[in-house]
Amino acid sequence: MLYILALPLLVYLSFKAKYKESIPARFFLFKNPSFSQQNSLWFHVCSLGEARALKPILQELDEYDVNITTITQTGQSEAKKYNAEVRYLPYELFLPFWIKKQKVLVVLEAEFWYMLFIIAAHRGAKVILLNARISDKSVKKYLQFAWFYKKLLAKVDTIYAQSEVDKNRFLALGAQHIEVIGNIKLAGEIKHTQEYAKPNIEVIVAGSTHESEEKHALVAFIEYKKEHPSKLIIVPRHPERFDEVYALMSEAASHNGLTLSRFSEVKNFEADMVLVDMMGELNNIYRMSDIAILGGAFREDVGGHNPLEPAHFGCKIITGKHFFHQKELFKYVHHVQYVEGDEITEALIKTKDLPPSMVEESINLEPIIKKIKESM
Repeated sequence: MLYILALPLLVYLSFKAKYKESIPARFFLFKNPSFSQQNSLWFHVCSLGEARALKPILQELDEYDVNITTITQTGQSEAKKYNAEVRYLPYELFLPFWIKKQKVLVVLEAEFWYMLFIIAAHRGAKVILLNARISDKSVKKYLQFAWFYKKLLAKVDTIYAQSEVDKNRFLALGAQHIEVIGNIKLAGEIKHTQEYAKPNIEVIVAGSTHESEEKHALVAFIEYKKEHPSKLIIVPRHPERFDEVYALMSEAASHNGLTLSRFSEVKNFEADMVLVDMMGELNNIYRMSDIAILGGAFREDVGGHNPLEPAHFGCKIITGKHFFHQKELFKYVHHVQYVEGDEITEALIKTKDLPPSMVEESINLEPIIKKIKESM
């Protein structure tokens, strides 16, 4: 009944760029058939970061047929880079009819879908939770529905948790067979695809930004630039916001006598402010930047983004205080400033006395690979 009531909203959202592929595929099965490969290895991820984290694991499992499901369009685009069948995960209503027999289902992070676990296990798949976590923000809600998650987690063969804290939270929900393995994103290869010449001036990048975060970065940069020659590059998290962010930057530029350009049009960084309105460029920008204002943590509802990439390229990282989804990764990154949105200017000034951020940790994927191979 809820699905039927939601149909008008789903149709409406299908016309928005962010959902034009995912909603028709997930809620109407449009161009989203079941996997043709059965008795295979199936990975389920949500979005871009999780799909990218699969790479070092898939490199060790190239002898197997692989299926991948995702939730978001960015995750789908990343997953299609692998030698695998890729689909969107349908809405739970359709899963009993859509799921075919697979040998192993590996679910990343916090994608706890009841029908996914129940049907996959019922059809013979061993279910493995990888990079499993329960954030500080959501733990109370999980515990309130512990009876439900106990039934769900009863279908799981092995849980590889990110930390001891996560392990204890899963134990409180009645889960068994839990191992702490760390965050698999530490195993990912971080690389750039282009080598842009660094401007002869301090470069600040606001990366993976969400709504309202660009405004904080702009206000801080304009104030900072009065005393410190520099330029600002903004790379929004979601491509459907490029025009919105450009309008915001244009207003700031006109009011403060600054130049502005869109990277897709000029392919250079000569202006005082540059909007990078192309996907796949963020690591290339980190490589030539001095300071990274890492988005996703200046709002309470996002939970932060991966700090390993800017740290790998030696950026001095400034981020917000709401990084609950990335808490485990931030443990491994040193020399990060955690501030509120209106404190970014002061943090920019403090970077003069701070060393670049750095990562001091690694992860051993061998137990995970061994478990998957044994299950196949």
